[in-house]
Amino acid sequence: MRIRVSQQMTYRYAPGAKSLIQTLRLTPRNTESQFVVNWRIDVDVDGRLRPVEDAFANLTHVLSVAGPVEQVTVNVQGTVETFDSAGVVRGAVERFPESLYLRDTPLTEAGEAVQAFAEEATAAGQDDRLARMHLLMAAIHQRFDYDASENRTALSAAETLSRGAGACQDFAHLFIAAARHLSVPARYVSGYVWRGEPGSKERGGGDAGHAWAEAHIAGLGWVAFDPANKICPAGAHVRVAAGLDQLGAAPVRGAQYGGGEERMEVRVAVDALEPSQSQSQSQSQS
Repeated sequence: MRIRVSQQMTYRYAPGAKSLIQTLRLTPRNTESQFVVNWRIDVDVDGRLRPVEDAFANLTHVLSVAGPVEQVTVNVQGTVETFDSAGVVRGAVERFPESLYLRDTPLTEAGEAVQAFAEEATAAGQDDRLARMHLLMAAIHQRFDYDASENRTALSAAETLSRGAGACQDFAHLFIAAARHLSVPARYVSGYVWRGEPGSKERGGGDAGHAWAEAHIAGLGWVAFDPANKICPAGAHVRVAAGLDQLGAAPVRGAQYGGGEERMEVRVAVDALEPSQSQSQSQSQS
């Protein structure tokens, strides 16, 4: 499947900021289950856009802009060819042993309530790690309401459990916290998902991208689980960045110096290209 992504993020400051710096984790890299056909990031301000790799091998750009800055818009355009790997992630650059992903963070800390939820939700899986992760994914999907409130700070695992609702990033945090409590290394993934034809019940991937989790299963390696949709990604997902939690894999994180309140608008369009469109696009680039 060929997936085309178009994303526009506009940040406004009133009064204007004296300067700003942003870390952009917006560029996917090739794995055995996805191939980046083309990808481009543009900004509408006179600043410096420096490509780097972060500690987790995510392809990252650091945007530095001298002020005054009243508005900055980041545009992302690209096409990725994806392959059905039944959720198994192979070919990703791994900088750390999987044991690192047992480390708790404030967003993925497993308190007593999360621990109890993890054990109850996966009790039928016994000693089968893969089965327990499928049970955990299903339990989160079935028991929690989906709430994709815009421009909301990500919830911790405990907050999601207490609230009984959350968005894709919140479900990922709960999955990760529960998995780590069960001694299964787990990490957060940000990216995009094609939601299918109009009327599809797929969650996420609309105006703010998408998020899911990966768990390390002996004999298989990293396996992706999308609790928001109760699926293991099989060709409709574009994997962009991974980290211990949302803060480590956030598409954009930054800081401003001076100025007023920051206001953000995000638009994302994710489309599956027909074979004829894919062929035409490839020929136009040759």
